[in-house]
Amino acid sequence: MPETSASRPASTILLLRDGAKDIEVFMMVRHHQIEFNSGALVFPGGSVDAGDQEIVARADLYSGGEGLSEADRGFRIAAIRETFEESGILLARAKDSGTPIDARRAGEIADAHRVALNEHKISFLSILADNGLQLALDTLVPYAHWITPEGLPKRFDTWFFLAAAPPDQLGAHDGRESTDSIWVSPREAVEGGESGRFKLPFPTTRNLIRLAKQGSVDAALDHARGLSIVTVMPVMTKTETGRQLRIPREAGYDGEVFEVGAVG
Repeated sequence: MPETSASRPASTILLLRDGAKDIEVFMMVRHHQIEFNSGALVFPGGSVDAGDQEIVARADLYSGGEGLSEADRGFRIAAIRETFEESGILLARAKDSGTPIDARRAGEIADAHRVALNEHKISFLSILADNGLQLALDTLVPYAHWITPEGLPKRFDTWFFLAAAPPDQLGAHDGRESTDSIWVSPREAVEGGESGRFKLPFPTTRNLIRLAKQGSVDAALDHARGLSIVTVMPVMTKTETGRQLRIPREAGYDGEVFEVGAVG
């Protein structure tokens, strides 16, 4: 068995909008040269970094963090930063007025700073401070908590959040970590995973299936607010026909044991 590594804190956002028929979620295709989940269709997100912790210490740079621990604030800040880096969508308010920034302002900030941020030439803290912004932590609703199984060399301790996409902020992939982006209904994404059109990680599939039960963004957010989040760290076993993943039934994913592929 490979040596088990410590899990790295990470977070991701399921950005939602109401489509013509179904709820839609923003997803991206991971670049094939990325080490983790290359080529997969995923939600924007990534690791919590030292810069996020610096923002945690600057309460003037976010709002809606009341009652949250420093760790919880770090997860939310990382989720918003990673989403901005990867999609250009920014969940923030004007510091002076407290009003959410509109799509035009978000686009200006992305055009001016997103490339430099991705190239580590400017910090997210500086972007917020220089533009009079506060991250809108209260727009994120906890949805799930997954930890990569033991025995794998690269492991993440990931919080999934739901958030309504700001009006008219449509998002666009960065061309670096992701090579394509789409707004897709959860049902269509799951069907694409089953047909081979999309490569979906197991946690992504389970969360899409759960999300597909909701008929609107408001319904999905209300459902998430009522959840008792159960941490999921799948346990993998090999069988005669393939592999199985076991997760806690009380996590709310319509089962406990899932078949995840034939033995190669």
